Amino acid sequence: MIPTDPDFEALLVHLKESRGFDFTGYKRSSLMRRVDRRMAQVGISGYQDYADHLQVHPDEFTDLFNTILINVTGFFRDPEAWEYLRAEMLEPLVTARAPEAPIRIWSAGCASGEEAYTLAIVLAETIGIDALRERVKIYATDVDEEQLAEARQATYGEQALQAVPPELRPKYFERAGDRFTFRKDLRRSVIFGRNDLVQDAPISRIDLLACRNTLMYFNAETQTKILSRFHFALADGGILMLGKAEMLLSHGSIFTPVDLKRRIFRRVPRALHQNAVFGEQLPATANHVLGLDQLRIEAFAASPVAQLGLTADGLVALANNRLDRLFGVSSRDIGRPFRDLDLSYRPVELRRYTEQAQVERRTLRVSDVEYVRNGEMIHLEVQISPLTAADGSLLGVNIVFNDVTAARRLQDDLEQAHQQLEAAYEELQSTNEELETTNEELQSTVEELETTNEELQSTNEELETMNEELQSTNEELQNINDQLRVSTTQLDDANAFLETVLASLRAGVAVVDSELRIRVWNRRAEDLWGLRSHEVVGKHFLNLDIGLPFEQLRPLLRGVLGAQGVPAELSVEAINRRGRPVTVRVAATPLATADAGPDDHGAIIVMEADAMLGVTADTV
Repeated sequence: MIPTDPDFEALLVHLKESRGFDFTGYKRSSLMRRVDRRMAQVGISGYQDYADHLQVHPDEFTDLFNTILINVTGFFRDPEAWEYLRAEMLEPLVTARAPEAPIRIWSAGCASGEEAYTLAIVLAETIGIDALRERVKIYATDVDEEQLAEARQATYGEQALQAVPPELRPKYFERAGDRFTFRKDLRRSVIFGRNDLVQDAPISRIDLLACRNTLMYFNAETQTKILSRFHFALADGGILMLGKAEMLLSHGSIFTPVDLKRRIFRRVPRALHQNAVFGEQLPATANHVLGLDQLRIEAFAASPVAQLGLTADGLVALANNRLDRLFGVSSRDIGRPFRDLDLSYRPVELRRYTEQAQVERRTLRVSDVEYVRNGEMIHLEVQISPLTAADGSLLGVNIVFNDVTAARRLQDDLEQAHQQLEAAYEELQSTNEELETTNEELQSTVEELETTNEELQSTNEELETMNEELQSTNEELQNINDQLRVSTTQLDDANAFLETVLASLRAGVAVVDSELRIRVWNRRAEDLWGLRSHEVVGKHFLNLDIGLPFEQLRPLLRGVLGAQGVPAELSVEAINRRGRPVTVRVAATPLATADAGPDDHGAIIVMEADAMLGVTADTV
């Protein structure tokens, strides 16, 4: 058995107890995948957290059930199967019946109703519309209430009716806008209701049971339980129609195939079994055996199988020792109503099975019953058999509890071993495929390495050629570097000569660019105004804090820096760095290089102080 998450199993129990949906019989792999999909949609990763979310948000149940119960159906799905059903099964069935005999049909897992209405159309085409209304009852069941509500509306879009033969559409559907509604007079022959195939009692005396592509969602044990109920539901010779994805290879004792290709089966009659544990008439020779009654009681009490005998009116008549050890029901309980015992409803609801066995006079079996005793899980199979006298009158019911724990464990171990074997086989296949892929990759790698080696050889030759070119380029760069070094030396000499010239001038010199930012400030200008070269270079000439009257010099400088670039000269009264008044002759000459644009020239400003107030410029 595949191990599952305990939190996931607890979630299934919560769904069963809170909403009555029992999903414990569903295949765990597909069930967990669908629940995980819904949890991802609401942003929850843990099953326990999702159970808490369901308690806080009851509306979430509807979305979860819609995700789990994938309702895929349609009109006349697999048309060949429907034609075979009509011609080979329904026509002989109708012919063999009396003209007034009722016909009962069950569509299990009907979803939104397309299959149930398809059955109605096929029957109407077989026996006529009037006979359908009078004789046929189609019971359509599902566990999804929303799908049942949609089915009761019997209204479908044009796309849904594409599979309906064109000649049948106007005959059985009435158009209302862009929707089509199934005929109301025939709609009354289809009865919709909720039925859980795992928990609820089946509908009885059914002539045709259609359950298509529903069993595949359940595990093998649950499928066996459902098929046993289908066998009970069908009348003798009843027809079972399944979907393409379903087979009954292991249930030949209760269903025999009519057409495997179209998944049509017929019910195998099961003879009534009579249990003569007590109440059977003994042959006359048995009267000579002494102590026969005591022998019966002791043999019944010593039976290794737990047994309980009930009278026809539901009173405890017999209980053996094994039953006492297993459930605590002993001879002390003889005469008590069975319904008052805990055993009547725990570990499984037995009251309805005992009533059914008495009414139908046949043996019933309840499989896969789990019972916890002293902390140990026990698996039981319960057999309920009616007890009848020689004249056919009902004496009571015998209930046998068979302990199948060991067989169940062996079955689980066998399934687990089978799964492990399949997994190992798949791993071996995968490993073999990986080895083949690796071999191909290695061959490809060898070819790539050979190609790479050739490319490396070619690259090596190219690198050698590039190395020779780089050596030649390096020699050229060395020559250029030598030339630059000579040019730098010459430039340094020129700069030094220029600085010597500027320093030798007796007048202050300032060289400015086109925006009057100072580029050169000679030594005589430093002595005249008290500002060092590093303090003024880069600053605006007119923003210097010296004693020159810049409001008088501004027009002069604008004229020099203008488009015409006319030299100009002006004498102004100024204050030298000592705060004494001096007369300064300011001469400005345009400065422009040969390749300079109209906005890239500057000016040379010469400032020479004259004698004023008896003080010479040299003295100053």
